[in-house]
Amino acid sequence: MAEIIQKDGTWTFDGDALRLTPGRDKNVSLLRRTLGELTVPLGALAGISFEQGKKSGRLRLRLRDGADPLLQATGGRLAEPNDPYQLTVESDRYGVAEYVVDEVRDALLLDRVPADPVDGYLLPGPSVPLSVSAGDGTASFDGEQVRLEWNWKTEDSKSAAGARSLALTDLTTVEWHPAVGLENGYLRFTVRGAETKAPPKYDPNSVELWGFKKDPLMALVAAAVQARLPHPTAPEAARAAEQPAAIAPEDDHDALLRRLRELGDLHKSGVLTDEEFATAKRAVLKRM
Repeated sequence: MAEIIQKDGTWTFDGDALRLTPGRDKNVSLLRRTLGELTVPLGALAGISFEQGKKSGRLRLRLRDGADPLLQATGGRLAEPNDPYQLTVESDRYGVAEYVVDEVRDALLLDRVPADPVDGYLLPGPSVPLSVSAGDGTASFDGEQVRLEWNWKTEDSKSAAGARSLALTDLTTVEWHPAVGLENGYLRFTVRGAETKAPPKYDPNSVELWGFKKDPLMALVAAAVQARLPHPTAPEAARAAEQPAAIAPEDDHDALLRRLRELGDLHKSGVLTDEEFATAKRAVLKRM
């Protein structure tokens, strides 16, 4: 087993998978803390590298294209601090980081893991239910349905129709873009038969984002939905036969109990508001 423990997080490799646990340091991003621990199977990896710097270094994982719904939904647009597949390494732990790299590379060679793209997700995506408030609305997802609710900052023509509920079976794509410079970002859902090129500000199936602290959390909603849509690079015949709910949400009793504990921790730490916590908790209890 190879393990490196840092303020930024802990990476543990047991020969079959890498367990990535975000650190508790205040500098660890909100997205990584909310996403929580990730288990990356060896078969999902395309490579690993370590870059040394004068004061600190950085471990980087490279996943096979199409293996992770989070990376698929965000399209490489996650800022470096929000990327769960990077770890800041202090200079006195460079030797440990290099050891972890060697162990993972040796395992990839021994198992003959190819680096080519995959046509099915090898990671499950964020746990549901999820509820995030940012920009001009709140996006919630329970594994089967997306609900969009608007706030006082929403453009009038968009909010006039009220909250929207979008069935997973009606969605074809989901995408998340961060705000960049003077250009606002968005979380957009494409509904089958109702495609639009309207700006997110006016699109009733989009949440407009303005570059504030909670914007990256919308990427988790996008990833949770992406994980339950047909894989975009799967063979056409398989995609046509695949039902959007083929990857079922975590209905296992123990998994739901773990999710309740996670929600409680996020509420206590201030990541979830009272309202968001209550909504998410109700959804979990309903599944139980």
